Amino acid sequence: MMMSKILMISSAWAQDAQASGSSNPFSTLLLIGGMFVIFYFFLILPQKKQEKKRLEMINALSKGDEVVTQAGIYGKVVGVADKVITLEISPNVKIKVARQTIAGLATQDQAA
Repeated sequence: MMMSKILMISSAWAQDAQASGSSNPFSTLLLIGGMFVIFYFFLILPQKKQEKKRLEMINALSKGDEVVTQAGIYGKVVGVADKVITLEISPNVKIKVARQTIAGLATQDQAA
């Protein structure tokens, strides 16, 4: 009697596992596609927009602009070349930095 109960329970578990394991592949594909769309709109697209604005700002730099580098150096642009920007960080102290290392324009609030 005990053996028949064990066999019935085992077969019930097997049927339950079989029923829950067979899901629709279309729903799985739809779920993965939905996750990609969410990632695109919340992570990838805003990051692309931010990088585009940064590149436009870097390309529009001219003499006299106050900038900050990614290393945290504040300076005034005194020379612009294709790939190099010359910054005056103190009176009569000039450094050359790669154009891509400019993090943004410095405002008076940041400099203080």
